[in-house]
Amino acid sequence: MSSRKGQRDAARVVREQLARERRRRRTIWVSAAAVVVLVIAGVAGWAIWSSQRSDTFTTPPGANADGTGIVTGGGPVTVDVYEDFLCPACNQFEQSSGATLTQLATENKAKVVYHPVAYLNRFSTTEYSSRSSAASGCAAAGGKFREYASALFAKQPPEGSAGLDNDELIDIGVGVGLDRGSFAGCVKDGTYRTWTEHVTDEASRSNVTGTPTIKVNGKPLDNPTPDALTAAVAAAGK
Repeated sequence: MSSRKGQRDAARVVREQLARERRRRRTIWVSAAAVVVLVIAGVAGWAIWSSQRSDTFTTPPGANADGTGIVTGGGPVTVDVYEDFLCPACNQFEQSSGATLTQLATENKAKVVYHPVAYLNRFSTTEYSSRSSAASGCAAAGGKFREYASALFAKQPPEGSAGLDNDELIDIGVGVGLDRGSFAGCVKDGTYRTWTEHVTDEASRSNVTGTPTIKVNGKPLDNPTPDALTAAVAAAGK
């Protein structure tokens, strides 16, 4: 009798072990399936987010082919200017070298591409960098990008402030010759806010970490004085 009882106990132990093993395998498969589902969902979500960020933006007239900047001039050398309208150093660059860039573009020695990024929103309580960049897109639509950008720098608010409000941005546009009705509607509707996001994202992907950043045919110009700009463009054009 004891022998048969021992056999039954041994068989029960084996059955319990097999049951535990089946439950363990089932748990592993369920967990693995859950991980696969999460990965697929994550990839799908990223793809949707990425497509929305990269494809659903409104590009102003005068932008380059990939929509990352406003083009002036048509020379053989490309000068990329990454600037933020709240950036004091960008203002200094505009005052010292803005006229040189305009001359290079006017004389068709260089194609100057202006990228109005919004890097300094954290230094404004109203996301002034984004709002002013978007307003510059409205100015580009009215054919006055350079005039408007120069006027924005001339009236640059201090970092840490609210910045200029929309009515002030509109008045500046009217002051450089833009139609109040169409320009005001564009600014208040935020027509080019998605474009500003695109410009800023693409600048970051291009390893632009600060403003102003100046590139001549893709090579950063560390000291972009008027003479250095003119010399770099002349050398790149040879």
